[in-house]
Amino acid sequence: MKRTIYAMLVALALYGCAEDKPLRFVAGSYETTYNGHNGPITIKATFNDSCITNIDVLAQEETPHIGDCAFEQLIPQIISANGIGMDAISGATVTSHALMNAVAQAAEDAKVSDLDQFRRNNLQGKTEDIDDTWDVVIVGAGGAGLAAAAEAAAEGNTVVILEKNGEMGGNTLVSGGLYQSVIPYLVWEPSQPDATMGKGYDGQMYEKAKMGTGCIEELQTILNWSEEDFDSLYYTTHDFTPGKTAEQAQRGVHREYRPILQALKKEISAYMAWAKPKLQSGVPETKLTLFSTDNLHIFQTYYGGLRQSAEGNKWSYGDVELVKQMVEEGSALKPWLQSMGVEFIEKQIMITGEMWYRGNRMKGAHIDTDGDGTPEFYDGNWGAYVMAPYASFMKANPKNKVLKSTTAYELIMDGDRVTGVKAERQDGSKVKAHAKKGVIIASGGYAANISKVLNTNLYWKPEYLSHQMESTNRSSMRGDGIEMAQDVGAAVTGMGWTQLMPQAYVDDGHIAFGSVSDAIFVNPETGKRFVDESQERDVLALRAFKTGVTINGKSGAFLYIAGENSSEPNDIRGVDIPGRQYARTVEQLPELLKSLKLHALAEQIIKTIRSYDAAIMEGKEPDDIDKKFATSLIGRAKKNEDGTYDKSTYTLDSVMLTIRVMAPSTHHTMGGLRVDLWRRVLDTSGRPIPGLFAAGEVTGGIHGGNRLGGNALTEVMVSGRIAARSVNKK
Repeated sequence: MKRTIYAMLVALALYGCAEDKPLRFVAGSYETTYNGHNGPITIKATFNDSCITNIDVLAQEETPHIGDCAFEQLIPQIISANGIGMDAISGATVTSHALMNAVAQAAEDAKVSDLDQFRRNNLQGKTEDIDDTWDVVIVGAGGAGLAAAAEAAAEGNTVVILEKNGEMGGNTLVSGGLYQSVIPYLVWEPSQPDATMGKGYDGQMYEKAKMGTGCIEELQTILNWSEEDFDSLYYTTHDFTPGKTAEQAQRGVHREYRPILQALKKEISAYMAWAKPKLQSGVPETKLTLFSTDNLHIFQTYYGGLRQSAEGNKWSYGDVELVKQMVEEGSALKPWLQSMGVEFIEKQIMITGEMWYRGNRMKGAHIDTDGDGTPEFYDGNWGAYVMAPYASFMKANPKNKVLKSTTAYELIMDGDRVTGVKAERQDGSKVKAHAKKGVIIASGGYAANISKVLNTNLYWKPEYLSHQMESTNRSSMRGDGIEMAQDVGAAVTGMGWTQLMPQAYVDDGHIAFGSVSDAIFVNPETGKRFVDESQERDVLALRAFKTGVTINGKSGAFLYIAGENSSEPNDIRGVDIPGRQYARTVEQLPELLKSLKLHALAEQIIKTIRSYDAAIMEGKEPDDIDKKFATSLIGRAKKNEDGTYDKSTYTLDSVMLTIRVMAPSTHHTMGGLRVDLWRRVLDTSGRPIPGLFAAGEVTGGIHGGNRLGGNALTEVMVSGRIAARSVNKK
């Protein structure tokens, strides 16, 4: 995409060509290319005989709103300073250096009289220090911080957000973008069991979601779940294997979750009384309306997060009251987001490690940000989770603001009460943000701090983690907010339980989006499936480590393969991203495998796909490895009127496959600050620290030892809103 920074930069020439002595150039325009974070960056720099006057970005592949914010922020500075001696933009370091190196090469091509001086030149001085007061001070402009800001502003508070990175969004911006929540009008309703359509919050009618292959079996497992106290002693002589739900069901339930299980069994029994006659009459499971309730979400968060430490001496699972609150208040998120202009794809889908069809995907948001009365469209996570709440809280009061590239480092205390935050801006200027009502820490977890992950680790066997491991997280996710709160006596909980994301690109660890109910994971050596792809994320990562291979120094590498029926967005599916993803037909597989230096035989991969598809068409489990939930084929086949597949029409020929090379990366840290239901931060004695609240991944106690896919976004928005409301009350 061509990004032109035009003569607005000439206005910055008010600063002049700010060098110690005049520089000389050969006037003209010069194109140069330098490798950025995601690929080459090509610029055209224009010089007169004494200054750089313009920089056009002709081509770049940097991540929107993360890497590419460096262009918008740095280019005016470079032109004003007539040099590249400024700091990189926080959160976009690699892109910043690539841009500045490209400009330096252009200056050299322009025969700059003193390249060293051009490299040193920067904007002299710093902005003025800030010492100001707001009702609410928030640390972090990710999903939790922006949700808190929008809610706090709606309650009439003035709000400031201190954001470490050069742009808003935090880890939420690089998440899969789906949040887990039951949408009542899209699922089975006992009051109208045969309904196939439901009325949405907007008054329109939408088709209800359908069950996937394996859903009935999972519900039956829960119906048979023992209501005895959980038998942890059993696992002193037997291995605890995450993902073996039927075996786990025999060991009982922690007593605080027993009422949830009992209520859930009644809900499932009512559904089964409706569903079984249909199944017995030959209606396929995949034609039944989806069963989904809050109690199922709560209970799956419990057993999907129940984990044993590597040494077998510790257990972790979510606090039942915090989990209930997340699930129940999550039901209000969709109308809240819609009220701010967010648009949804009206489905309930499953993503990696979600355990059920509860995923809600957004298209983006229509928001009138320029005040002309016509909303502009902002797509994806940027629109839904950043611009929508940002516009809401900024419009509420002219005092409200976000201070970017501003690192919070200390809480201000008045006796035992937190009354503000000290921070430093990237240019060295100081910020004292005083809070009349409270401070909300929403700075995220520490999955990008590999040393902290290793030092606190309780869950993973040491051979699976190393300093070479990549992270799906933004580089700023270091755990700063946790440590800042600990400095004033805050307690932590759940430290040492880090989630790995199996669906991460092998080259840089970035998250690879995509559903698992319509894809398969294949071993690059054997060409065979090695795991039930619909299992929890830690189960997938563990199996990848045990059966995968090492590629580019990354252990646990494997191939993700999806077909044309994948629920991937069209702009992601079926395109080449060198080193990560390839679009190929089965006829092109041998050449691809050879180019990637993989030993799997194309014939075996094709055999694996055909076998998998045959099972799906029969409505059975695949022969090699079971799969709880599957929704579509890798290949192509027509469907009969009753929704079953016409197996005679099946083909894999010329089907465009999406093939990804992936390996586990650190993804989410379950540990963090201990909070209560009002999101007040607790001290080591269990008492709330006056004036201090926390929301999002910076907190612990909710997800147990393993977070379900999609629960993070639900939790960050729910907890952000709760913290904001609590500031007014506590």
